[in-house]
Amino acid sequence: MKPVTRVGLLRAVGAATACYGVAVAAWPQLLAKPSGLVTEDGRTPQDTRTALRPLAWRDAACGVALMLAPEGPALTTAAWLRAAADLGDAALLGATLPREARAKAVAVSVGWGALSVAALCAGRTRSPGEDTGPRLRS
Repeated sequence: MKPVTRVGLLRAVGAATACYGVAVAAWPQLLAKPSGLVTEDGRTPQDTRTALRPLAWRDAACGVALMLAPEGPALTTAAWLRAAADLGDAALLGATLPREARAKAVAVSVGWGALSVAALCAGRTRSPGEDTGPRLRS
């Protein structure tokens, strides 16, 4: 039996990611403020807004891919791409954000990445006696 992923959960992660990406592209302060990337008076500097928008569009595009990819390799690839982006964000944010915002931002990024990985791993089934090792062609 072919492995099955939790398609509904992957689609939901995609929808949430796409909506968040579009929202941050329109209002970068949604990400800048909790990440500690605002000025003392709470404003998001122009260079910060400019830097966050491409990340927001990346998230929106990944989310749309999760929502629309056909079940199978395309959906699996979209989910791994989403997880890789989130885990990459966690690594970069953990290395660069101000100390007071670092833990929260890393936790959120790891959480979203873990959700994609969990959805990929959940619901996998094996038929009794199914060989899970590599198959060689002769």
